Amino acid sequence: MSSLVIDLAGKTLISQGTAYGLLIGLGVVFCGVILAAVKIQRVYLSEDSGTSEMFMVANRTVGTGLTASAVFSSWMWINETVLAAAMCYKFGLAVPMWWGSGLCFQIALMATLGVLAKIRVPYAHTSLEIIRQRYGRIGHVVFIVLNLACNIFGCSSMILTGSQLIYGVSGMHFAAATILIPLGVVLYTAVGGLKATFITDYLHTTVALILIIFFTLSVLTNETIGGLGGLYDKVRATAAENYIDGNYQGSLLTMKSKQAIIWGLILKFGNLALVVMDTAFWQKSFATEVKATVPGYDLAAVAIFGIPWGLGTVIGLTARAIHNTPIWPAYPAEFTTAEVNAGLVMPYVIKALIGDQGIVAFFVLLFMALTSTVSSSMIAVSSILSFDLYKTYINPKATDKRLVHISHLSVVFHAVFITAFSLILNYGGADMTWIGYFRPVLTCPGILPLIFTLCWSGQTRLALILSPILGFATGVAIWLATAYHLYGEINLTTTEAGLPALYGAIGSFFSPGLYSLLISQYKPYKFDWREFLRIELADTKKHNAGESSSSSTSFEEKNASQSANTKTPNTTINPLPSHAITSTDEPTTTTSSTFSPTQTSPSTISLEDIRHPFSDETLKELHHWYRIAWAIWVFIVLITFVAWPMPLYRDYVFTKPFFKSWTSVAILWQFVAFFAVVVFPLYDGRRQIVAGVTGVWRSLREYIRGVGQGGVD
Repeated sequence: MSSLVIDLAGKTLISQGTAYGLLIGLGVVFCGVILAAVKIQRVYLSEDSGTSEMFMVANRTVGTGLTASAVFSSWMWINETVLAAAMCYKFGLAVPMWWGSGLCFQIALMATLGVLAKIRVPYAHTSLEIIRQRYGRIGHVVFIVLNLACNIFGCSSMILTGSQLIYGVSGMHFAAATILIPLGVVLYTAVGGLKATFITDYLHTTVALILIIFFTLSVLTNETIGGLGGLYDKVRATAAENYIDGNYQGSLLTMKSKQAIIWGLILKFGNLALVVMDTAFWQKSFATEVKATVPGYDLAAVAIFGIPWGLGTVIGLTARAIHNTPIWPAYPAEFTTAEVNAGLVMPYVIKALIGDQGIVAFFVLLFMALTSTVSSSMIAVSSILSFDLYKTYINPKATDKRLVHISHLSVVFHAVFITAFSLILNYGGADMTWIGYFRPVLTCPGILPLIFTLCWSGQTRLALILSPILGFATGVAIWLATAYHLYGEINLTTTEAGLPALYGAIGSFFSPGLYSLLISQYKPYKFDWREFLRIELADTKKHNAGESSSSSTSFEEKNASQSANTKTPNTTINPLPSHAITSTDEPTTTTSSTFSPTQTSPSTISLEDIRHPFSDETLKELHHWYRIAWAIWVFIVLITFVAWPMPLYRDYVFTKPFFKSWTSVAILWQFVAFFAVVVFPLYDGRRQIVAGVTGVWRSLREYIRGVGQGGVD
């Protein structure tokens, strides 16, 4: 067993039996609830997860409220609660604020990319499908590897964090915790698909936010703390024993913190990768209605800000105030760095001030955050394995039923693999802090080439293939070289330091963009965005006609056939079956003539004759939302990066009135988040809820009537 796990063997806060009961019981309960919800959807709302379109992109009918809740839940990893408190304990109140700003702008950016994808590749299922359509097999395979690495590393890091926390507070063997965490998620994810994860995400969000607000207020109002004023006084009184190197006057109550801003920058790079390079966030944008993408994502972006800010500030500073007092669970033993890095700050504070019932509630919060992340990752990876690998390269003639079956198997396979990988990380001695520093180096290289795929027509296939590979090599080289230069050796400790990780993340993020720009100057070309529609049509034609193809065809290969173009004036091209077009997305019709797969090859249709499947009104609306999305993104970046935090990065320690106002706004933001992603989705989905409840009530009433009549007879 690694030294890390030995170091975590501290104070047991809850019995192993209770821990096992909670993990297994919560898994069973949630599985039952979700399977019942899936059944209700199928019977009363005509939403059948037995089709690939429903399984992978929820029939593209998810509204604003459920989108906001699902994105919020998928982004509210355990890091935003547990590690935010731990890092506030280490570096002060600057960390939670930087953490909040490091969560929201990525989601706002994803809103812009999601709308642009709807405009240019209207019926894509995954971001990888867009790569394949534009660049062909090699580029597709490169980004399959990058996306899988992002999903696997992100998901396993959460399971690793959860297992170490469970071990630290209960003594349950971390291997058992690692196995049990994803176990209950497998069944409802495999059966329900993406829509099931939307429903699960809503339930997770509701329970988690209630608990977060409960923890924040319970800790502050505890008589030991004495409210915001009491917390401020206790932190100031213990300033000498809580001196922080790199902070102005060593204070916890200042925004001028060198380590905090380094951590905040690393977090921003890493979180950007976890959004853009995670297929799950693209799938959720593809699953939304036309009108729901931007408001849903931006609502989640604003709501998520208050979670690490409010909870992290209160829990982290409270821990500093009481960690050397008799009420601290591990007192008089030293609170070790390993325990802090593993996230034990929050459970220790809860145990000290709320008691055993608080630890049970913390376990529930832990379960909510972990299973939400795992279920989202399972759908993302299953879509890659089934759609991007199996259907594209193994069995292009796979039926819809077969594709869903492979998706189910992929969910199970991913659960087994991710469990094994998490165990490897655990036995290797990795903790959540090291993973947080390494992840940006690993996951950032594909960000700019992927964004260029949708935003820049000049990126070549060679640039897409080579730039992320060269970027990753550059980032790793900078990371390791800096660690060696600053500390004289390369190991887990030196590579966990802030500056090497930050420089490595910067190299991994920016260098692929530079490589892409330079490589694209070799044999440059300009991509015509209408090719996406032609290729979508070709894919649909092959599916409808049952034709097989051993490989995907790149734009360059398709472009070679343009010399044989046959113009068919006034022809409408609808690249998808009619069931995929909603009532608001009717295809543009110029004449009564429509394209038939048996008439003309899609590769011989002139680009001038290809029409977008969305109506002119829908396209106009999408472009309107696209402009709004960019404006919101710029506003969020300017406010959370510059206008708000930067003026406070000066020689200033918070005064008591300023601290009370600062923290009050942070706590109020939690309530804003609750209304945005818990209350509003109920209102937004009121018709579906009424339809489902009414259908269940009618069926139940008919069943009771039938039983009664049977008894009489």
